Amino acid sequence: MAQQDDIPFAGEHRTITVEQGRFCVARCSCGWRGPARRARSLARADAESHTTPPLA
Repeated sequence: MAQQDDIPFAGEHRTITVEQGRFCVARCSCGWRGPARRARSLARADAESHTTPPLA
């Protein structure tokens, strides 16, 4: 199941995970892409760390 590469950026970070063969990749509406992971849970963690602001 293929997803579109051109996700419009609406000013808020919306993440999805996309399966590519045996791998899963996290993507964001801002254009960011995480590394390819074999575990979906790791791809979801990458997406969450991208959208969570750093602690001060």
